[in-house]
Amino acid sequence: MLSNTQRTTIKKGQHKAVFEREKLHAIIDESLIAHIAIEGESGPVVIPMLAWRVDEHVYIHGANNSRLMRKLKTGAQTCLTFTLFDGWVLARSAFHHSAHYRSAVVFGQFDEVENKQDKDRLLNHFIEQIAPGRTDEVRLSNDKELAATTLLKIPLEEASVKISNNDVSDDKEDLDLPVWAGYIPYQTKVGPLKPIAEIADTLTTPDYSCAYGNRWKAAK
Repeated sequence: MLSNTQRTTIKKGQHKAVFEREKLHAIIDESLIAHIAIEGESGPVVIPMLAWRVDEHVYIHGANNSRLMRKLKTGAQTCLTFTLFDGWVLARSAFHHSAHYRSAVVFGQFDEVENKQDKDRLLNHFIEQIAPGRTDEVRLSNDKELAATTLLKIPLEEASVKISNNDVSDDKEDLDLPVWAGYIPYQTKVGPLKPIAEIADTLTTPDYSCAYGNRWKAAK
């Protein structure tokens, strides 16, 4: 079960709150993009970052001189949001138009992963998550590249999840209006792979479809 704190208590749309930890994991794993809030020199700023989960931590990486990395390394409190948009809900009245979505919010502080072997392993885990088997084929990061990269992790100790997948919610007096009502589903498709021009014809196209399930779009 997810934590129940003052920051994770959902006040608006409480019926959309979900408390299964597996739902949190699924949203993070599918999204892979976190919008991260920091207090900058000129005020609040939210920066989108690639993010991935290993067990009960979320990881992000960036250049050592990144303002986001430098700020988060100090232990500053932050908030991460993950959002998956699933479609529009079209009601008979303008007021009740809505959307289907899955969202997660994570609160806490980042810690730096400093051990070189751990850093290498966790960065490679991300590559494997998006392209299974690829770390067996590519040149792996060298010491210079690892030293130039900051890797941070945040625990999934304080988080909330909202899922909106309800039916059209029209007022009773609007049900007889001659207006079409329903949904516009929104789906993210992945693939097929597109090689760069310099790829040799002798190289076999890899298969990464197992990482994406029914979101994978096969080549025609």
